[in-house]
Amino acid sequence: MDFKPSPRCEEFKQRLNQFMDEHIYPAEAVYERQLLESGDPHHQPAIMEELKVRAREAGLWNMFLPACTREGDATHGAALSNSDYAPLAEILGRSHIASEVCNCSAPDTGNMEVLHQFATDEQKERWLIPLLEGEIRSSFAMTEPDVASSDATNIALRIERQGDDYVLNGRKWWTSGALHPHCRIMIVMGKTQLDAPRHKQQSMVLVPLDTPGVSILRGLPVFGYQDQEGHAEIDFTDVRVPATNLIAGEGDGFMIAQARLGPGRIHHCMRSLGAAERALEAMCRRAVSRVTFGQPVAMRSNVQDWIAEARIEIEMARLLTLKAAWLMDTVGNRHARMEISAIKVAAPNVALKVIDRAIQVHGGGGVSDDFTLAWAYAHLRTLRLADGPDEVHKLSIARRELAPYLTDSAGTTL
Repeated sequence: MDFKPSPRCEEFKQRLNQFMDEHIYPAEAVYERQLLESGDPHHQPAIMEELKVRAREAGLWNMFLPACTREGDATHGAALSNSDYAPLAEILGRSHIASEVCNCSAPDTGNMEVLHQFATDEQKERWLIPLLEGEIRSSFAMTEPDVASSDATNIALRIERQGDDYVLNGRKWWTSGALHPHCRIMIVMGKTQLDAPRHKQQSMVLVPLDTPGVSILRGLPVFGYQDQEGHAEIDFTDVRVPATNLIAGEGDGFMIAQARLGPGRIHHCMRSLGAAERALEAMCRRAVSRVTFGQPVAMRSNVQDWIAEARIEIEMARLLTLKAAWLMDTVGNRHARMEISAIKVAAPNVALKVIDRAIQVHGGGGVSDDFTLAWAYAHLRTLRLADGPDEVHKLSIARRELAPYLTDSAGTTL
């Protein structure tokens, strides 16, 4: 494995870093001010749409997705490998607005990948192309309040075939993106075949947000913060959509979920490293600028330990992320499952540890909204739950490690 970025990745990195310096970082305060002045936590600040135009002009658009074309149309996506995209996603993760600016934010990235891989031509035309163009946003409805959704086979929302339609009944929550003012479509996972094998009972359907029977009950806060895109609790009562809205086939929902969550997990990890790097920089600046008992805080041995350990841990997590990305490129997502699970546990925990120490060095200011650290900690903490909690990923890794030891002399699993 060669850790040197490819020439194409290096060129994208230079352009993206320049774009961050010239446009993203200066716009963060403007974005927050416009959001606050609107009085609506889910308002779309005007600066965001202005930045999107500039990102497209700079060629920094849909960098997460391999080339996606339709006949007679331009290419969508930068056709970068996972290894090429990893450093770019890390740069995007330094700012809470950068990913959306470049049309590389969740849950749209995962939804676009699902549509790219599994949708019909008609579904792509109606929903994928507008998402790739940044004309609309989307949401993903999988988690439910009444079951332990870390086991996706528990999902209970019913999707029943009635003639030429499917009818949905049930409730979802943590439906990310559903409160964004530009959200138009949901990918909803539910059960179509109760008597099928356990992993073939689930299906996914496309449900426009304005379909009768779809009721957004509330936006769920994260440690008191209302995410601009929103995490909605949604009730589905006799929601009727055409049978042509089914993605792939009946019983393919679990398979699609696994295909969707693999790249999504590593994207989260890449962005987590960017947040950790920015927190480390903030910690160092604060430590040299604050004086206690006659010396800069940076001269305290425990603070130096925190800084050194942060650098070590970030580098270790980055290497594991790059290995996972490289394996996804070379042997495929399925054969990179262990590394994807490992980094899904490691990266958020490293980022949280670095941010927590940065908060400590900032003193009272660290837990206020005067700095970005409290917001970053709150939202990164969700990644220990999103796309599978730590415990599920650890269980998967442990089972793989134990497998060679849990067989008898004849090779039978004990």
